[in-house]
Amino acid sequence: MKILKVFPDNPNDKHIAVAVDAMLKGNIIIYPTDTLYAFGCDALNNHAIEKICTLKSMKADKTSLSIICEDIAQAAEYARIDNNTYKLMRANLPGAFTFILPALSSLPKAFKGRRNVGIRIPNNNIALALVKELGHPIMTTSIPMCDVDNCTEPELMAQKYNNRVDTIIDCGRGDIIPSTIIDCTEEEPIITREGKSILNI
Repeated sequence: MKILKVFPDNPNDKHIAVAVDAMLKGNIIIYPTDTLYAFGCDALNNHAIEKICTLKSMKADKTSLSIICEDIAQAAEYARIDNNTYKLMRANLPGAFTFILPALSSLPKAFKGRRNVGIRIPNNNIALALVKELGHPIMTTSIPMCDVDNCTEPELMAQKYNNRVDTIIDCGRGDIIPSTIIDCTEEEPIITREGKSILNI
């Protein structure tokens, strides 16, 4: 396992490239977001997505899946965004929100059969640098909240997930408050989980 120490405000390009190379090879990484540390993989690699689902004991065919995008334009390649949702996203992103949107067929096999997909554009330089370098979205799911230290301290994550995760990006202790979830699949957006950020409507 590789542990890469990265400064949040100024990600090291070489370290970002190492983590992206791991994802391109179908491996799983742990990386910071603007909320919790998360497992990440290439969102267009079906096998890698299944590996994350197994690692987190999620049922791949029944669990809601989310992706990290570089910006709203990239998100629109994988989710249907109407005018009202676009305005709402533009007013709140990047930020600690997950927008649940209707999924498009451009998503990989692991997403097939799901009508919706979670979209994240986090206010975090490392996460955005990763997805920009990758060139397409990262499938993302937060580290399980089994106890505070194991989901916030990169060194403890390295011990717990050794041999199951290829790379950890360590930028210090993580947060414990998840993103705010907004369901935009109906006529009016609905906040289904109050999280770190307050929605600007």
